[in-house]
Amino acid sequence: MNSRAAIKRASCRFCDAPLSYTFVDLGMSPLCESYLSAEQLNHMEPFYPLHVYVCEHCFLVQLEEYVSPTQIFTEYAYFSSYADTWLQHAKTYVDLMGERFQLNQESQVIEVASNDGYLLQYFVAQGIPALGIEPAANVAPVALAKGVPTLVEFFGTECARKLAAAGKHADLLLGNNVLAQVPDLNDFIAGLQILLKPHGVITVEFPHLMRLMAENQFDTIYHEHFSYFSFTTVEKIFAAHGLVLFDVEELTTHGGSLRIYARHQADATKPISSRVEELRQREMTAGFMQMACYTAFAEQVKATKRKLLTFLIQAKTEGKQIVGYGAPGKGNTLLNYCGIRTDFLDYTVDRNPVKQGNYLPGTRIPICAPEKIRETRPDYLLILPWNLKDEIIAQNAFIREWGGQFVVPLPEIKIHP
Repeated sequence: MNSRAAIKRASCRFCDAPLSYTFVDLGMSPLCESYLSAEQLNHMEPFYPLHVYVCEHCFLVQLEEYVSPTQIFTEYAYFSSYADTWLQHAKTYVDLMGERFQLNQESQVIEVASNDGYLLQYFVAQGIPALGIEPAANVAPVALAKGVPTLVEFFGTECARKLAAAGKHADLLLGNNVLAQVPDLNDFIAGLQILLKPHGVITVEFPHLMRLMAENQFDTIYHEHFSYFSFTTVEKIFAAHGLVLFDVEELTTHGGSLRIYARHQADATKPISSRVEELRQREMTAGFMQMACYTAFAEQVKATKRKLLTFLIQAKTEGKQIVGYGAPGKGNTLLNYCGIRTDFLDYTVDRNPVKQGNYLPGTRIPICAPEKIRETRPDYLLILPWNLKDEIIAQNAFIREWGGQFVVPLPEIKIHP
């Protein structure tokens, strides 16, 4: 599984080395945000290999690009504002950045992949000039309705040069959970460098590969995510474009993320923090610059699949009703890889009305409004966005009235009464 492949694969999207080593193979899977309408249920659905490689030179973990970002993100079903926990995370970030970097009415904040204005709305409320760049034409109008100026465009060097030529440079340039979704990493990060003021700051948040592996978070892998980053690798990529990572924070979001802080190489006003040195050393000690570090993950994933299916088979054998909560991208990876369809889950629910009334890609599980849980009184609620489990358990505590229990599938299957 992790041995050198006989057939030459695509090249690394950062260093262009041939991709010869498998990280994990999750079989064939549809695009995770391609929800189906009732009219599409009798139509053919495209599946693509969910086969992840690791570059033996820069150790970037990555998928091949089977579908262009234009196909995936121009019309997008994900709206950040439907997660209360994520809104609070965004508000806390805005307050922290404003204080740390003394942002005011003279500053310029730019967010790449700004979604529905979930974060920039808090800068706008403080009177700090903000601009969102968002490729999804169906999502950007929601941000505009919140008073967040939004440019509907994919970000890269072309977009950055256009903004720079118009005199628009960033004091704070941010991107939350977008780096993994960029197929052309070099063009994207070069764009960040162009758009940043000489003493400006870039912050980027993304799931930490070290946590993904340690916590068995294989469902974070899907076609909309092209790359998976260790700190050591992302530091190399930014350095190649004249950007220095001067600080890093380890966050709990999405099962364990990093927030990196970058500056221009020539900016001597921001010394490199001890957290950078400490995390780099911790990854080196864990073996992240050696191929052997990556070889056990695939077997770990198979074991998790067997445990989840064992639970579901036993519960259904006992006549229990199981339904899902949420219709996130990660849930679709989990369900398709494990072969979980309506034979195990009667339906799933989601707060996002855009998803309600549709069906999950691949598994064809119906997506209902959350009110259906009270109507059918299931025995188990399988939490698919497990990274939000505390919020979801609190919001759905009423299932305990009839003895219902919560099931969290990862990192190990766990039942919460």
